[in-house]
Amino acid sequence: MSDIIHLLPDSVANQIAAGEVIQRPASVIKELVENAVDAGATSVQIILKDAGRTLIQVIDNGCGMSPTDARLAFERHSTSKIRQADDLFSLRTMGFRGEALASIAAIAQVELRTRRAEDEVGTCLRIAASQCESQEAVSAPVGSNFSIKNIFFNVPARRKFLKSNQVELSNIINEFERMALINTEVEFTLTHNDTELHRLPAGSLRQRIVALFGKSLNQQLLPVEAQTSIVSLTGFVGKPEAARKRGALQYFFVNGRYMRHPGFHKAVMKAYEELIPQNEMPNYFINFSVAPDTIDVNIHPTKTEIKFENEQAMWPIVMAAVKEALGKFCAAPSIDFDMEDAPDIPAFIQSTPNTMPSKGYNPSYNPFNQSSRGSAKRPDYDWQKLYEGFTSGCNDTPTPNNTDDIASFIPSPCNNTATSAGVGEEYVQSSLNIDNSTTLSPSLYMQFKGRYIVTPSKNGLLLVDQHRAHTRILFEQYMERRADVQSLPSQRMLFPELIQLSPSRVALFSEVEPALQQLGFDLSDMGGGSYSVCGMPAGIEGLDVTNLIEQMFMAAENTDGNLAGDLFERIALSLAQSAAIPIGQVLTSTEMEQLIGDLFALATPNYTPDGKPVFTLFTTDEITKRM
Repeated sequence: MSDIIHLLPDSVANQIAAGEVIQRPASVIKELVENAVDAGATSVQIILKDAGRTLIQVIDNGCGMSPTDARLAFERHSTSKIRQADDLFSLRTMGFRGEALASIAAIAQVELRTRRAEDEVGTCLRIAASQCESQEAVSAPVGSNFSIKNIFFNVPARRKFLKSNQVELSNIINEFERMALINTEVEFTLTHNDTELHRLPAGSLRQRIVALFGKSLNQQLLPVEAQTSIVSLTGFVGKPEAARKRGALQYFFVNGRYMRHPGFHKAVMKAYEELIPQNEMPNYFINFSVAPDTIDVNIHPTKTEIKFENEQAMWPIVMAAVKEALGKFCAAPSIDFDMEDAPDIPAFIQSTPNTMPSKGYNPSYNPFNQSSRGSAKRPDYDWQKLYEGFTSGCNDTPTPNNTDDIASFIPSPCNNTATSAGVGEEYVQSSLNIDNSTTLSPSLYMQFKGRYIVTPSKNGLLLVDQHRAHTRILFEQYMERRADVQSLPSQRMLFPELIQLSPSRVALFSEVEPALQQLGFDLSDMGGGSYSVCGMPAGIEGLDVTNLIEQMFMAAENTDGNLAGDLFERIALSLAQSAAIPIGQVLTSTEMEQLIGDLFALATPNYTPDGKPVFTLFTTDEITKRM
């Protein structure tokens, strides 16, 4: 039998390496910009066409290369950063593996124009699929100009798995922000399809953060600084009130390199404990300065996973530094209130028509009633006289005594009930077996913990999540409007609200605008990334417009498909989740009956659009086993 082991050709080996180093256009930009920073560049320009599919051009004013170095730079494991194995433990450069340019040249058409300051002319090198096509002397400025065209042109399977242009552009911008945040001494310019997205002059970290993420962030930043023998910390953390449920700005850097580190993230979250809700995340921009020989960056080709020698000792330092920043600027609470005599909110709330739907407390509690305060003593003041003359006109809010009154917060109420001949009747009868004679009685609807609606059915107890149920209902209403090519009714705002969009979202606005208009939003371009919100969908008054539009843009950035329908669906889901009845809102029996009826009139009431269960059924047998 002949020998079967053989060496792979360089072109095949380079494509294998490219699968680890170059995953998408954003990876190309990361590698080229890191090389530009290592070359001492003070200005870097990035020019894109079609989110990097057609063209990625990176121009820097660094030291440049000689003709020989330019040719050798595209060979595997050729680098100027290290010379021996010991150099891996004293790295002060971004790149060192010598794989990036070889990997890029293996899957794209590359043109390099470069010149050193001491050379009279530069060199132009053209490579495609690891094959050198030409090299000639040309006139060129000092520095390097890389043009990467038709990425993955010779690997159609890899090109097919690229996402839509807006998703790829979003990944590029994320990578760009990471590099621009830490290299504040470098001027950056990012242009996409002849539209300038970012122009960032050299400056401080605070100036760079504001330039990237908006002026509104400037007042929310608290400086962090700590100097120890093993690590120096600098940067900023956000105030607790600036925490977000999604899309928080969280960046760690070590020696000028972006990194991910779950351990240090937990240390920051520990410092924010009891300052922010459990499901919210704070903003932070923290740079670690450590001795190069105490970290190992040679774990993964992307170099974002870092191993620290003194990780256990650094954990409390990170937490203490963030806590000090929060306490120094009075972000931490200074008073612990005694809650011993606070009223207890009952688990079950039996609603009555006179219950206010927007309050989350026990309506029977009276702080001036001796019996409701327990052991607390009633003050000697005559509170009734004190409030005399102030009560008239304070309780003018109408209470929802019928279905028409609750239409303001249950948009487009459906007159069908769970037993109506609606689309979901077959599902209700066959799957749930709801007892028609009992479940329609308002007295049998109960609210649990301000979140769930409990009602008996023929086979047990039905538990419905009120927020998810309303999300499902609103989403179906939005999608019906789109199917009928109708726009939702828009409510004009008496005082339009001004919002500021980042340059990347300004570029995305033209794709998002049709979906926003059909949902009932009216936005006017004021220039400079500022937009005036003149109208919003009727029925969602009182919501934070800025936060709502922020969530919609995040949904649009994560859309994988190219179809407008996919974009509309994501934005509609984001709007439905924001406008749905919040957790903790007390509902009357009439409102609960209306919500359950609207839910089971749908064709698919059992899951939210993002796949979360809306209700569950506790069968009689299950309840019996627990008794």
